[in-house]
Amino acid sequence: MKGRLFLIPSPLGDNNPGEVIPQPVLDLLPKITHYAVEEVRTVRRYLSKAGLKGKIDGLSFYLLNEHSEEKDVEEILEILLDGNDVGMISEAGLPAVADPGSRLVELSHFQDIEVIPFVGPSSLMMALMASGMNGQRFAFNGYLPIKPLERKTAIRNLEKHSRKEGFAELFIETPYRNDSILSDILLVCDDNTRICVATDITLPTQNIKTKSVRSWKKNKIQIGKRPTVFIIQAKSLN
Repeated sequence: MKGRLFLIPSPLGDNNPGEVIPQPVLDLLPKITHYAVEEVRTVRRYLSKAGLKGKIDGLSFYLLNEHSEEKDVEEILEILLDGNDVGMISEAGLPAVADPGSRLVELSHFQDIEVIPFVGPSSLMMALMASGMNGQRFAFNGYLPIKPLERKTAIRNLEKHSRKEGFAELFIETPYRNDSILSDILLVCDDNTRICVATDITLPTQNIKTKSVRSWKKNKIQIGKRPTVFIIQAKSLN
């Protein structure tokens, strides 16, 4: 018998897991002893708050992040092939979305290992839900380029694509560059283009606002180093 790969959601911040994680997920956690994780310290804290305090040392953790090599993924795959269930947990939100866990999921399918996803918080979908932008046609663009000129070009291209195709264009940024990227957006985008800034989703400090570039310029905010999703939607020329 092969094990099963459980895709386990995690809180988007320092929430009590019971506030944002469904009860079936919390009931599952004590039954798993092998975890593929993006960050061990974060997951240990999460599991402790979820009711496993005092039992963490009996668990096995395997790093699966942007530094993982193919051999690391294959090591976790062997654990599944040996008949052990594995829970995959990312740093925040849903695993295998905007993080490197998708490779383990892919290999699991090739080996006919059952992959079981669980519902939980997704900053991308929750930002889109709350933005008022096009939920029928949207694209997630990951991280934009780091170099300022390349980043501005990328923003212009997203705005152009949004104007032509009607897409809501989602992207994220490393928190310490949040304010820089907002400044770039307001610099290069048309005044009528709508921008959603969704910060600290699900946390007490949550702030989600959609405004035109013109309005953002008049009421610019300081985001700081807080997890944020940005969405651009341009007005059609038709």
